[in-house]
Amino acid sequence: MWDPDALELEEDEVRSNSQDTPYTLQMSESLSSRETSFLINEEQTPAKRFNLFLRRRLMFQKSKQSKDSIFFRDGIRQIDFVLSYVDDIKKDADIKAERRKEFEQNLRKSGLELEIEDKRDSEDGRTYFVKIHAPWEVLATYAEVLGIKMPIRESDIPRPEHMPFNCMLTPVKLPESVKYPRPEYFTVQFNRHRQELFLIEDKATFFKSSSRNRIVYYILSRCPFGIEDGKKKFGIERLLNSNTYSSAYPLHDGQYWKPSEPPNPVNERHILHKNWARFSYFYKEQPLDLIRDYYGEKIAIYFVFLGFYTEMLFIAALVGLACFIYGLLSMDSHPSSMEICDPNIGGQMIMCPLCDRVCEYWRLNTTCWASKFAHLFDNESTVFFAIFMGIWVTLFLEFWKQRQARLGYEWDLVDFEEEQQQHQLRPEFEAMCKHRKMNAITKEMEPHMPLLRHIPWYFLSGATVTLWMALVVTSMVAVIVYRLSVFAAFASFMESEASLQEVRQFFTPQLATSLTGSCLNFIVILILNFFYEKISAWITKMELPRTYQEYESSLTLKMFLFQFVNFYSSCFYVAFFKGKFVGYPGKYTYLFNVWRSEECDPGGCLVELTTQLTIIMIGKQIFTNIKEAIYPLVFNWWRRRKARTNSEKLYSRWEQDHDLQSFGQLGLFYEYLETVIQFGFVTLFVASFPLAPLFALMNNIVEIRVDAWKLTTQYRRPVAAKAHSIGVWQDILAGMAVLSVATNAFIVAFTSDIIPRLVYYYAYSTNTTEPLSGYVNNSLSVFLIADFPNHTVPLDERDYTTCRYRDYRNPPGDENKYLHNMQFWHVLAAKMTFIIIMEHIVFLVKFLLAWMIPDVPKDVVDRIKREKLMTVRILHDFELNKLKEKLGLNPNEFAKHVMIEENKMQLAKSTI
Repeated sequence: MWDPDALELEEDEVRSNSQDTPYTLQMSESLSSRETSFLINEEQTPAKRFNLFLRRRLMFQKSKQSKDSIFFRDGIRQIDFVLSYVDDIKKDADIKAERRKEFEQNLRKSGLELEIEDKRDSEDGRTYFVKIHAPWEVLATYAEVLGIKMPIRESDIPRPEHMPFNCMLTPVKLPESVKYPRPEYFTVQFNRHRQELFLIEDKATFFKSSSRNRIVYYILSRCPFGIEDGKKKFGIERLLNSNTYSSAYPLHDGQYWKPSEPPNPVNERHILHKNWARFSYFYKEQPLDLIRDYYGEKIAIYFVFLGFYTEMLFIAALVGLACFIYGLLSMDSHPSSMEICDPNIGGQMIMCPLCDRVCEYWRLNTTCWASKFAHLFDNESTVFFAIFMGIWVTLFLEFWKQRQARLGYEWDLVDFEEEQQQHQLRPEFEAMCKHRKMNAITKEMEPHMPLLRHIPWYFLSGATVTLWMALVVTSMVAVIVYRLSVFAAFASFMESEASLQEVRQFFTPQLATSLTGSCLNFIVILILNFFYEKISAWITKMELPRTYQEYESSLTLKMFLFQFVNFYSSCFYVAFFKGKFVGYPGKYTYLFNVWRSEECDPGGCLVELTTQLTIIMIGKQIFTNIKEAIYPLVFNWWRRRKARTNSEKLYSRWEQDHDLQSFGQLGLFYEYLETVIQFGFVTLFVASFPLAPLFALMNNIVEIRVDAWKLTTQYRRPVAAKAHSIGVWQDILAGMAVLSVATNAFIVAFTSDIIPRLVYYYAYSTNTTEPLSGYVNNSLSVFLIADFPNHTVPLDERDYTTCRYRDYRNPPGDENKYLHNMQFWHVLAAKMTFIIIMEHIVFLVKFLLAWMIPDVPKDVVDRIKREKLMTVRILHDFELNKLKEKLGLNPNEFAKHVMIEENKMQLAKSTI
């Protein structure tokens, strides 16, 4: 057996003796190569032979330590955090070294224990590692400061009973030991003066590793490292920003592909990878309690939300798929499509040119396939699905509130208040503040930033967001100009190319323009998004938000506003503006007096909205998943390839994690943002694309496993943090849910062809057996070709006297020719009536559901009351026993105190 303390002394002696030797050694060489060189070139004096023996013994003992060891060299003290840095040869190297020295001294003064790994023992020969261990006294003190709840007795409240059809869900269930890694306990906030109250079996494992790294990070973020320019400097984040340290991270439990070997504790990372972070388990439930134990509540609640959202999407996807199948089955039998495709009806209708001069007259039956495709999404089920999704989104939000409340009870977040984090100042804010102000609540002096200091940055922030949103609108106008410019080119090319005549019935100039324009728009969206992310993060940082909560809220507002405009502006244009202000033949409206405004297909703009939505939504999902999977994989491979210069050296646990990518403070922010943007696609424009929930469902099934895989295998372990909700994102979702009712009502009314068909069906049809017969002819107005201005007449003249166009206008022979006829106003009135009725029905149902469904389920309320009561009893009994021991044999005094404590107990019961 070897003595670890003796080993440390031997190592120090080796290093001190190596400084005395007149021969320098290459830092990039391995320890064994240095020994070989030493043996060949040096005269073997007894002292040097003894030094060589110590070095060999040191190397032997290190090699005995497992590569996955998460302990100090003594094999007892667990590594809770790791800092790394590289020797800097620049002119500020001395300043950084002094900062590190001061910082590490202050860490030791705060009670933390440090162990430094020399760069000669690192894989790349350049990196120093500072291993940090928090002893029991530090953990107990700061657990009380942070209000961490710890177990006092195993809970007697049974877990929720199984569902009636639970046996059918057996294939998706995880083993009980994985789903519930720990028993349920009654818990109270830890108090180091009442340690006997808590279930402390082993002090080394009493605090979970996530709690340990959270405590250590709390100390690191507030530890000072000196005074510069008259200001007190502190916090690990500031040292990371100045490259004094290159990284700071807690350790993973071990390698993800195999369990840990003794004496390491259970490798929860391996369990997570085996049961969660594999795509082959896509149909399984998530081990949420284990995720919470390993990563903390803030990350775990994101996966709870994503999983719950995916489960609710399953219902919407089924209904949407049913609507799509209905459209598919009725596609060939729809009266409008049959009339358009009929050579004797649609084939005899000559349509006006779609662009000036270059475009030709065309027959309506050339859009036969397009009209059938439009019916897939523009049919009677569209109205039903739009109303259903308005109700679905309400149920989703109400049931999520219940799920969140249940989660708060199960994860001891009932009494957790976000203010605990809101009141924690950002180190950057404290460092920049020169003023102090009395806190009205705590009555303590604290850093204060005058409003005048913030105003210039607020103005810059607002101006920047406005400028970038204007840039998005400008880019959208540029895409519109592109579509207007190339449409004529597509039309003339497809008309003149004989080889394209066969496919023209499927691939029309309108479809070609729509597809290329949507793809171009998607590329522009990604480019603008990439640059804006960098700028918004910088501006938010310069605003100097007071707390982390204020920082995230400010960044959330900027990012969401921009991405809302960036991703949805083109869809809003197609849904509500395209084809609405076109004019009519002979008096078209022009963009910048150059390009003629875009027209919708005779079947409406819904097909183009579906195309636009499909390309942007699915394209974004595919791009994001590929980026999330490939980028960290390539990054980590390249980093390991650069670092592992010599395979003979020990590649330790902290070095393996060092070569992984950092998750970052905003890693979760972008995951939420991605999900919320997808939620917008699913709800805001779902009337035009019933398959949107199905594609979102398939994406989320992949997304859960991709996020789990990258977090478990490709990223360093994030610092654990607490959260009891998804925060401001819930308010954003609620706002989008309200907006979605209006957008879908307007899409059904103004973008689809349902309302004009209904008006014709009930008011204008004269055919009692087939009421929709003649609708196509009724919906097309007549234009006299002789009324075309000279600059718009097609070059290819034909023997036609009139052409048709989509609108409700008087014919050429009428005294008010080309003005809107009475049917136009009837249709418009019907559209507005439909919007009002649909919105009122959906909002009424929404409010009724919100009123009927409680935010906190009754069984959760009962469990919370039961736990509070039991906690009070346990504390009461504990205090009585302590009092009895203290008072000894004085029964009168003891009876008096018992009566006081029982009165307190009764008061607590009545309060509960």
